[in-house]
Amino acid sequence: MNNFIFISFFENISIGDTQKVGGKNSSLGEMYNNLGVENIRVPNGFALTCEAYRHFITHNNLEPKIKKHLDKLKSNGKIKNSNEIIKKVGENIRNLIKEAEFPKELIKEITESYKLLSNQYDTNNLDVAIRSSANAEDLPDASFAGQQETYLNVKGLENVLVSIKNCYASLFTNRVISYRISKQFDHTKVYMSVGVQKMVRSDLGSAGVAFSLDTESGNKNIILINSSYGLGEMVVSGQIKPDEFIVHKDRLNNGYNAIIDKKLGNKNEQLIYSKRGNQRLEKTVVSMEKQSLFSLTDKQILELSQYVLTIENYYTKMKGKDCPVDVEWALDGNDNKLYIVQARSETIHSAKKNLDYIEKYSLKDIYNNKKLIAQGVSVGNKISNGRSNILHDIDISIEQNLFKEGDILVTDMTDPDWEPLMKMSSGIITNRGGRTCHAAIIAREMGIPAIVGTINGTKKILNGKDITLSCGEGENGYIYEGLLDYEVKKTKITMNDNKLETKLMMNIGNPENCFQSSMIPNEGVGLVRIEFIINNYIKVHPKALLDYSNNPDFILQNPIIYNKIQRLIFNKNCKGDQYFIDKLSNGIGRIAGAFYPKDVTVRFSDFKSNEYRNLLGGELYEPIEENPMIGWRGASRYYSKDYKGAFRLECIALKKVREEMGFDNVILMIPFCRTEEECIKVLETMKEFGLERGINGLKVYLMCEIPSNIILAEEFLKHVDGYSIGTNDLTQLTLGLDRDSGLVSHIYNERNMAVKKMIEMVIKSCKKMGKKIGVCGQAPSDFPEFAQFLVDNKVDSMSLIPDSITPLREFLLNNLLK
Repeated sequence: MNNFIFISFFENISIGDTQKVGGKNSSLGEMYNNLGVENIRVPNGFALTCEAYRHFITHNNLEPKIKKHLDKLKSNGKIKNSNEIIKKVGENIRNLIKEAEFPKELIKEITESYKLLSNQYDTNNLDVAIRSSANAEDLPDASFAGQQETYLNVKGLENVLVSIKNCYASLFTNRVISYRISKQFDHTKVYMSVGVQKMVRSDLGSAGVAFSLDTESGNKNIILINSSYGLGEMVVSGQIKPDEFIVHKDRLNNGYNAIIDKKLGNKNEQLIYSKRGNQRLEKTVVSMEKQSLFSLTDKQILELSQYVLTIENYYTKMKGKDCPVDVEWALDGNDNKLYIVQARSETIHSAKKNLDYIEKYSLKDIYNNKKLIAQGVSVGNKISNGRSNILHDIDISIEQNLFKEGDILVTDMTDPDWEPLMKMSSGIITNRGGRTCHAAIIAREMGIPAIVGTINGTKKILNGKDITLSCGEGENGYIYEGLLDYEVKKTKITMNDNKLETKLMMNIGNPENCFQSSMIPNEGVGLVRIEFIINNYIKVHPKALLDYSNNPDFILQNPIIYNKIQRLIFNKNCKGDQYFIDKLSNGIGRIAGAFYPKDVTVRFSDFKSNEYRNLLGGELYEPIEENPMIGWRGASRYYSKDYKGAFRLECIALKKVREEMGFDNVILMIPFCRTEEECIKVLETMKEFGLERGINGLKVYLMCEIPSNIILAEEFLKHVDGYSIGTNDLTQLTLGLDRDSGLVSHIYNERNMAVKKMIEMVIKSCKKMGKKIGVCGQAPSDFPEFAQFLVDNKVDSMSLIPDSITPLREFLLNNLLK
């Protein structure tokens, strides 16, 4: 390319040029030159340097005029962060810049550069994206990304010049001025570079963002992708609820299916090139058929994930430390190829210092009958309450002072113009958006809870009413009526220094919380309850799903249930059995991936018949038992002709997790197995469905929760790799009571001497047989002294609820030192 004074093409730019061309352009240049076409695709472009901006300002003698307006923000030497004053100052400065003229020499360089770039792509007037790239952008403790303007589908030299000038002016938008004040940046020390890059025709394909970590927990094992049809602005700004894909990094290059979860978004609109007059872009409605499909294929998800991992690894190596990245990408509908259009360091989790405690927010138990108003995607894990304030127009809201400190902001969507109000809020609720939209990013940066993608939150929530916003219940966020009390439990983090011989593992039921839980020091997962995933994600009895797909008479005999299943599955081409397998394997895969390579023990479903009846369609298949607690449950179901077909679906899902996803850290566990003969039958049934103990390293444990498991321990242990004691059932069957009965609840006590004797006996039997012995019941989580009893008896592991693992470790270590 030609040697210009004020312009550099990407091939002449590197990451060290941040002060010259801003963070965005320097990153693009670095990738274009060093990762290249062979590794990732970056559309070519050029950057007007910060020196070009300074030359533009000097040529028009704007500096003293700008400083004069900025001085109005000061009073007695102090900076005023008044929305009204900022608005007036910003408007005046922007008008000065827009009315100024380009120096002739700068126009000449822009003209020649645009022509060169157009010729490279065999056209005279190339469609380009024009993005601001300030020299204070993407710093470790602040992200100006998205603050300044971007202009898409710009065509022709005159439009390019106007867009560049508008980018310059956006250095003084109200939101940017306010942000610089809050971050204590000197307005006069920030300069603007502008990037001009070939547009990717994602209006004919799809686009979005990707992070090389989990945006909520900071878990670095995964890649998070948000995607939708059309231009990526819809995803970035939160105008739609995008598709979400989660990919496990370690699985990417090992020949496995690394996609551990896929969630369909609400992609009802898309942003495309406009065919109307001079309008550059327009929104169009997405057909229902396309809405029901994912906006990326599995192959494209994996290719994009490889791009993201390549970028992260490159920057990590270059900087000599972990460098998670935030990437914007686009799929060109013409050539069906993926392109990277932006990449920057992730700034929220990367800026966090190591904490010495973990906060857990939860509503108090008295609110079991709380009234749910709306729900969406949770951002963060906090709970907040306050007065709802529904706003639709940011300018009117600021002018009329409609928003008060501490209000909960409820709106359709946000963009950077809303940030002055967002900073005053105690929580944010939007109709649209996903976990990577503007509202979510700003909420994380400010440390306040947000619920995005509620779809109709502005209609369901009444204005001026007391509400509670809860992000402490997993990936779904809930809005409740009234000011509900909540508590914050702070748990000190202490690392295991290997002084404890007993491993402290976790009980995990909810896949949505697994990334957050995995950040607590632990030694794996001792119990994953499949029934939680069935109840909360699948929601349908497995036999009803089998009949939905395979029984032509099912729709005639059970039309209401059939229609409910159809609405739940949404994708009409998906069969019921495949729906069950995909949902279950994704839920287990998330947990296995979050804790990989540590052991994750997954227990086959252990619903009682009354609990199965509560699933959609359950009443068609389940008997009514006098005492389901000791009835048709656990192992007795799996080989039964009445349930074997449903058990097959569990086996296929688990085989998929271990062999297709490659999570060989998954151990399987059989619950409530009454006899040795029953254990053999279950193992034979598992083998029939592709899960054979010892093949591909598969370990199988048995729940030890029935006295027969202890009395005949040596016989049972010949067939399995270990035991995990379920203290709840063991207590009820040792003491001969129904733990669901309130009439005898006062007798129920896991610390009863008879129960402890049973545990002592079985630990000795396992040690004699050289088999693993752990505990996954509730007792050690609730009673530290009971946990000490288990440690004293040399139990190999205890599986605890996540909140209790750190305080219990500290308790046990303190006792060890006495």
